[in-house]
Amino acid sequence: MAENVLAAAKEAVLKTSCEVPENLLTIKGYDFNQGVDLHEILKSYLTTGFQSSSLAMAIQQINQMIEKRLEPVENDEENQAEGGKKNGCTIFLGFTSNLISSGVRETIRYLVEHKMVDVIVTTAGGIEEDFIKCLAPTFLGDFNISGKDLRQKGINRIGNLLVPNDNYCKFEDWMMPILDQMLLEQQTEGTLWTPSKMIHRLGKEINNPESVYHWAYKNNIPVFSPALTDGSLGDMIFFHSVRNPGLVLDIVEDIRGINRKALYAKRTGAIILGGGLVKHHINNANLMRNGSDYAVYVNTGQEFDGSDSGATPDEAVSWGKIRGDAKPIKVFAEATLVFPLIVAQTFARHADRLVADKQVD
Repeated sequence: MAENVLAAAKEAVLKTSCEVPENLLTIKGYDFNQGVDLHEILKSYLTTGFQSSSLAMAIQQINQMIEKRLEPVENDEENQAEGGKKNGCTIFLGFTSNLISSGVRETIRYLVEHKMVDVIVTTAGGIEEDFIKCLAPTFLGDFNISGKDLRQKGINRIGNLLVPNDNYCKFEDWMMPILDQMLLEQQTEGTLWTPSKMIHRLGKEINNPESVYHWAYKNNIPVFSPALTDGSLGDMIFFHSVRNPGLVLDIVEDIRGINRKALYAKRTGAIILGGGLVKHHINNANLMRNGSDYAVYVNTGQEFDGSDSGATPDEAVSWGKIRGDAKPIKVFAEATLVFPLIVAQTFARHADRLVADKQVD
C-alpha cells in the first residue's frame, strides 16, 4: 500500500518532460566578473527573463523599424502630394504628458532634433509642459508632500515633481500675444487653424533649442494632439476666448492628416509610452492600413478592466490596428526607467546612419 502511494507521488512529482524545442533560449544573466559594460548588460536582458526579456525584445523591434526606415523608397506622384515617402518605415511616437514633465523630455527632444521619428502624438500637457519648461524650471519633490500644503503655497505636484504656479502665469503671458496674432491671421488672411498647426506655430515662436516642438517645427515633424484643450493650453484658449472671441481650431483636418500619414506609408512602426489617448490615436490611424507592421508599448496598465490603456498588443490585432503577422512587444514598466535605455540601444546607436540618411534627404 505504502509503495503504491509512493509510486503515485513520484509519478506526480517527477513527471517526464517532453522534448524542449531547440530554438528556446537558455536563461542566463550578466556576469559582472567581466567588468562593467552597459551595452553587454543590456544585451544580456534578452536571456534574463521577465520584463528584462520584454525590454530586450522591444529594443529588437525598434531596431527592425530603424533598419526598414533606412531603406530607400521611390516616390510616386501620389505620395509626393502627401509630402513624399522618405523612408521604408514611418515611425509614430506617442507619449503622455508626464514624460515631458520628467527628464524623458530630453530623450524625446533628441529624437525629434535629429529627425529620427516621423509623427508625434501627445496630450495637451505633453505640449504645454515643454514650453513652460523653456520659461521656468520644474523641480524634484516627493510623492508624499501634502496637497493641501502645496495648494496654499501655490505649488503644483506631478507625482514627485513640483511646478510653481508662477510658471503657468509666465506661460499665459507668453501665449496671449500669440493667440491674438493667430486670431488676426484667421480674420484677415483666412488661416484655418488646427491643433497641429497651432503646435507648429508655438514651436516657431518659442525659438529655444531645449524645446521638443522647436525641433518639430524646424524639421517639419507633425505633432497631433486631438485633446489640445485638456490642460493649461485649454485654460489659455478659454481666457483668450472670453477677452477676444472667435479663434477656431479644426480637428477634422488633423484626423485626415494623421490617417493619411499611415495610409501612404510603406510600413509603419509605433512606439507608445503610456496609454489613453496617445495609444489609441496612433493605433486607430494605423487601422486605416490594416495595422502597423511594428509596435512597442511601454506602460504599467493591466487589461482586466477592459481599458484601452491596459489592452495588450494582441487586442489591437483583433481590431486590425496591428497586423496579424507583426510581432509587437509590450514592456510592463514605468517609462522613465526604461525609455532612455531603449533609445541608447536603438536610435542613439544608429545615430550616424540615421543623421546621414536625413542629410541625404
